Amino acid sequence: MSVFMLKVNEIYYSIQGESSRAGLPCVFVRLTYCNLRCSYCDSEYAFFDGNEMSVDSIINEIKKFNCNLVEITGGEPLFQKESLDLMKLLCDENFEVMLESSGSLPIMDVDKRVMIIMDLKCPSSKMMKKNMYGNLDNIKPADEIKFVIGTEEDYNWAKDIIVKYNITKKCSVLFSVVFGVLEPLKLVEWILRDDLKVRFQLQMHKFIWEPTAKGV
Repeated sequence: MSVFMLKVNEIYYSIQGESSRAGLPCVFVRLTYCNLRCSYCDSEYAFFDGNEMSVDSIINEIKKFNCNLVEITGGEPLFQKESLDLMKLLCDENFEVMLESSGSLPIMDVDKRVMIIMDLKCPSSKMMKKNMYGNLDNIKPADEIKFVIGTEEDYNWAKDIIVKYNITKKCSVLFSVVFGVLEPLKLVEWILRDDLKVRFQLQMHKFIWEPTAKGV
């Protein structure tokens, strides 16, 4: 029995809207708190709201959905160090575990069985200074690095960072647009023009449900 407690904003069952697992049924555990304030944030409701839950009760809630794929998200999940225990215990119970992290906190202690989807914040996010580039030394081939692109400046910056840190040799790279700010077609045109070896993605859930809907 685990005594670890976490502040949880919501636990829900939906489809994975992003990453190479897009379209798959997934249980999402959204943890409260975030150390960033990105200009385009779509989950501000997770900054403070939530309920204290034990790790055991979180896992029991996850098991109700009969789904093996679990994503730990936020907010910033790593802001609560007990998230590391949650992920380890989920892996021990043979769940396929994903972590969505902003890239501003160390990932070195995340269980190696966890698939990490880590942002590198572009200029228009206003949080670029929070990027912890040392995390790239701990990225595994199964992990994915995500760039959310809002402007051509963001796009050019992301291209330079990919080359500087040789990211496409480390893992898959995801490019998506800031929803409602940059047209997806424009980003696709840039990617094809420059023959970038990245995966373009849409936030699938924002096209299925209302873009501001929670719990999906």
